[in-house]
Amino acid sequence: MSEPIRRVAVCPGSFDPVTLGHLDIIGRASKLFDKVIVLVSTNLSKNPSFTLTERLLMIETVTKPYKNVIIDILDHELLADYVRRVDAVAIVKGLRAVSDFEYEFQMALANKKLYPKAETVFLTTSAENMYLSSSVVKQIASLNGDISSFVPLEILPLIEERLSGK
Repeated sequence: MSEPIRRVAVCPGSFDPVTLGHLDIIGRASKLFDKVIVLVSTNLSKNPSFTLTERLLMIETVTKPYKNVIIDILDHELLADYVRRVDAVAIVKGLRAVSDFEYEFQMALANKKLYPKAETVFLTTSAENMYLSSSVVKQIASLNGDISSFVPLEILPLIEERLSGK
């Protein structure tokens, strides 16, 4: 008897830093797929506050409850090539607003052209996370604001120390 087909999804992002919104999308994806690879990538248009390795370690910490989630780094490789290499069937992206959709739709079409075997799956954010982004967290933290309701508590001290100097 052959092994069942495992449905692998890749959930890419810069996660700089990881937020409760990210964690919500990762958790929901873990219920839909047999294996979810959270792929930490460099966003060349942004100045990262955390290294790729630091982001990987933070996400590993907060995703421990999800037994089918693993973390990896995408560096100097196209997302479509990575998805092909790990034999994933889907790319999971979270959407907060219509403005997210326009950009993500373009990326989905490009990825589909580069690797037709994978589908992009859009998960809409929970209402309580619609405004939440890593940029918002950075801005609030840089002004010593309270970010405890925006990021996982396990990594709050690390994020505060880096972004606000607390």
